[in-house]
Amino acid sequence: MSETTNHVYPKAAAGEQSANVAPNPSFPKLEESVLDYWEKDDTFAKSVERRPSGDHSQNEFVFFDGPPFANGLPHYGHLLTGYAKDVIPRYQTMKGRKVNRVFGWDTHGLPAELEAQKELGIDSVDQIKEIGIDKFNEACRASVLKYTNEWKDYVHRQARWVDFEHGYKTLNIPYMESVMWAFKQLYDKGLAYQGYRVLPYCPKDQTPLSAHELRMDADVYQDRQDTTVSVAVKLRDEEDAYAVFWTTTPWTVPTNFAIVVGADIDYVEVRPTEGRFAGKKFYLGKPLLGSYAKELGENYEIVRELKGAEMEGWRYYPVFPYFAGDEHAAEGQVPGPEGYQIFTADYVDTVEGTGLVHQAPYGEDDMNTLNAKGIKSVDVLDAGCKFTSLCPDYEGQYVFDANLPILRNLRAGDGPLARVPEDQRAILFQEKSYVHSYPHCWRCATPLIYKPVSSWFVSVTKIKDRLLELNQQINWIPDNVKDGQFGKWLANARDWSISRNRFWGSPIPVWVSDDPKYPRVDVYGSLEELKADFGDYPRDHEGNVNMHRPYIDELTRVNPDDPTGKSHMRRITDVMDCWFESGSMSFAQYHYPFENKETFEQHFPCDYIVEYIGQTRGWFYVLHIMATALFDKPAYKNVICHGIVLGSDGQKMSKHLRNYPDVNGVFNDFGSDAMRWFLMSSPILRGGNLIVTADGIRDTVRQVMLPVWSSYYFFTLYANAANGGAGFDARSLRADEVAALPEMDRYLLARTRRLIEKTQAALDDFLISDACEAVSDFIDMLTNWYIRNNRDRFWNEDENAFNTLYTVLEAFMRVIAPLAPMEAEAVWRGLTGGESVHLADWPFLADPTSGEATELGRVLVDDPALVDAMEKVREVVSSTLSMRKAKQIRVRQPLSKLTVIVSDPDAVAAYAEILKSELNVKDVELCTLEDAESRGLKIINEHGLRLVNELKVNARAAGPRLGKQVQFAIKASKSGAWHVDASGVPVCETPNGEIALEEGEYELINSVEEKNAEEAASSVSAALPTGGFVILDTELNDDLIAEGYARDVIRAVQDARKAADLEISDRIALKLTVPTGDVAKVEQFKGLVASETLATSFEVVAGAEGSELAVEVAKA
Repeated sequence: MSETTNHVYPKAAAGEQSANVAPNPSFPKLEESVLDYWEKDDTFAKSVERRPSGDHSQNEFVFFDGPPFANGLPHYGHLLTGYAKDVIPRYQTMKGRKVNRVFGWDTHGLPAELEAQKELGIDSVDQIKEIGIDKFNEACRASVLKYTNEWKDYVHRQARWVDFEHGYKTLNIPYMESVMWAFKQLYDKGLAYQGYRVLPYCPKDQTPLSAHELRMDADVYQDRQDTTVSVAVKLRDEEDAYAVFWTTTPWTVPTNFAIVVGADIDYVEVRPTEGRFAGKKFYLGKPLLGSYAKELGENYEIVRELKGAEMEGWRYYPVFPYFAGDEHAAEGQVPGPEGYQIFTADYVDTVEGTGLVHQAPYGEDDMNTLNAKGIKSVDVLDAGCKFTSLCPDYEGQYVFDANLPILRNLRAGDGPLARVPEDQRAILFQEKSYVHSYPHCWRCATPLIYKPVSSWFVSVTKIKDRLLELNQQINWIPDNVKDGQFGKWLANARDWSISRNRFWGSPIPVWVSDDPKYPRVDVYGSLEELKADFGDYPRDHEGNVNMHRPYIDELTRVNPDDPTGKSHMRRITDVMDCWFESGSMSFAQYHYPFENKETFEQHFPCDYIVEYIGQTRGWFYVLHIMATALFDKPAYKNVICHGIVLGSDGQKMSKHLRNYPDVNGVFNDFGSDAMRWFLMSSPILRGGNLIVTADGIRDTVRQVMLPVWSSYYFFTLYANAANGGAGFDARSLRADEVAALPEMDRYLLARTRRLIEKTQAALDDFLISDACEAVSDFIDMLTNWYIRNNRDRFWNEDENAFNTLYTVLEAFMRVIAPLAPMEAEAVWRGLTGGESVHLADWPFLADPTSGEATELGRVLVDDPALVDAMEKVREVVSSTLSMRKAKQIRVRQPLSKLTVIVSDPDAVAAYAEILKSELNVKDVELCTLEDAESRGLKIINEHGLRLVNELKVNARAAGPRLGKQVQFAIKASKSGAWHVDASGVPVCETPNGEIALEEGEYELINSVEEKNAEEAASSVSAALPTGGFVILDTELNDDLIAEGYARDVIRAVQDARKAADLEISDRIALKLTVPTGDVAKVEQFKGLVASETLATSFEVVAGAEGSELAVEVAKA
């Protein structure tokens, strides 16, 4: 060899890899050493600093990090998102962009309050007020950053590069001031208003939730058993007649103020002739009569049928006495003159119930109807959802506890019902146990109720059309989310309740007069505005500016609109929904508009965000609302929404079920790169769900991490041993050398080019799993094809082989750097001695600015004909090895002949020697299908086989074009009523004429099957996936059996060499003790054994009959 240096690989390494390259490294240890190196070298900071921002930050790739809560430990979901958050920025950095990755912490809201309550041992709002809001909020502040160190360790260990130092926290005053500014902007634009609205409400936390919080996770809705009641109310204008309404919430019946029916629904008036309701008349939905068979008896009479529209305006007597009588029917009273009537509404159906829907102020539709009809309602529950004195019989009872006594009173007509005159009294018509899916609080798991509350809202419905328009500018991955889950959610969006009557959060900056005689509302958008009106900023006990409660509440002033000077302006006590804050991160992290105005404008909208699919109703949604309302732009250009990580049993991961491998355990056993690859290569990034098992991660080590390392180990092993151990220092190939390289090398270069093209296209489109797929395919080709078939060239110190493999491995490590950052780092630095693969450029084939081919692009030349031929050869090898496996014939056992029947035998013929060595066959015969008449069929017949052509119609693909005809096409394909036309297209014969199928609508399968069992027994055959067949002779003669035994011996000797720690070039003295019956086999192939094992002396001793083969090796 011409080029010699004393330099031995690895050229640069850390930790246990420093002296030489281990054949089987501990990946976790290797990763720890890489992480240490990055920390000492400050690699992350360098990777950001060395890329310019460009004019107006145009060279920046802007990534927004969704803020997690730091009062809980990270779990697999965070891990998965974290990897996706790391892959794309690493890739964009290698492409030359500057990518700042600033971490954020979500610190306000109920999760923090619940944690603080737990720590303080309290569970009610009253207890919070007792200990003092200041002390409680201090406990919240302490709890929210409780696990920041664990988070940092976890993020560090997963090799996710993040800037914690400049991270934002939603509790920081500058952040809170930007949130305050945003609220004022919305208020000034008429997009923030105060309303009285029925909202999902948590009795335990005593605060409303917004609609999107109920739709984020599947487990918000849980099955709950309740009792449904059908209540018959007495009609005023018809004797002994009742309208029957149905409800799943008996506790709402005391506030029944109206009933609605469907205008076009058919109703009937029925009169039972037997049982306790005999003689009375009841109005029910006609389709629902079957549900009341028991109550109506067998021989009921249908008095009349009518449409719901005819019932409009009917009046009935109240069920309970609380809001009955003339005084309650007066104008301005509850419910006023319009109460206790039947109206029509379009949300009534006949799926269950009676077709008559009870209206109380505890349902959103109900409340809208009551308001629309001018019916005044009242909330009879306190903040903890217990009945107030407005319903004295149930006062102090929690809603769900009151169901039973209310039912009892309805059943018996006693208690409060006894105070209703008997001729006006309602009847309990039916009660039934009922299991239904019911919403629970996502923070404390309490069943929610719908309750009218005064709340501040963002008027989403006013900007809905613009939200939908701007959504069209966003690139969603997977793309069906744009008009599917997200688009539909936007189309049905309601106004967003943003106030919470809680303690720990950004204050709603609204001050109101405490005297209704002198009404006034002031809304503030900055600390300076507060100071101007109140004389100072809000300050805590130490005098620091603090916008939290109770300090902000202490700012009061005389009402300027009150001439008496007695009334004061006081802040409403509500705080912001924490989603309002996380939706503001795009600008609030910069303290916009008070600082960094230009910075924000240059970094908005961001290029990339990623979270799980539930955030279409959460963070993605609120970011989109805020960006549209404030800036008339989308907040992000590209968004990945991934699926959900499931436990090993396919259920949601749960600590209680222990159905997932411990994260740190996985890091310690397999390493983080394996976990990253397992998650990033899975369908979860296309929106599917993923079951996590230790086996899945173990397989990744076996199929990805180890083969990548083995190819590096193989290269260094032979490069270090070259030149009598002085080593060979490989270099990158030059473009002018490529044409003269052997076909195997040119094939590898062409495949490397295609790998770079595929991964670059995939990562440009944010399709991370597609990039992983391309890499996996390449790994298989590199290790199981190129390296396996070129071992002899490396053994013979072929410079072309060394330089080709070096060129490919170096570029390959740059390709996988974002996908396996630590292994890529160790290998790349070991090969090049460079500072870091993450400071290197992406392996561009063309210059990104000029478009001209790079030096690497000129070396990695594509050669379609060569690649196609080689792929065909690989296909033959793969199919033949599968046949050997199926027949349980080991690869070390030589066979006499392989017959390959393909459309272009000449392209494959050049690789006949490879086929012989890979498949261990003595002879390869090639022919075409066209030769089948003269020769091919003879070959097929000789082996007792016949050709079979099969057509498979893809109903899903052909259906949209063919409609009902697709069934005829399928029938024809199965019955054989089809042929292939001159252009190779299958044509199906159907009762309605011929149907030609189009590409993608069908699969043509050619295969061979047994015709003559006796002849077929001595061979095995298979169809090739892309057309053609292989037939393998499996008959063995004595010579083949002997050689097979000799090759088993060679394997045993190689194992013994390894066990003796011999170098690959060491010559040996070999002694074999062979069972007597096998001695002749070894003697016949003694030369083969000696040359393959580098034996300079070779002794064969006959062992006792039935003894095992024994091997002794010594360095010669």
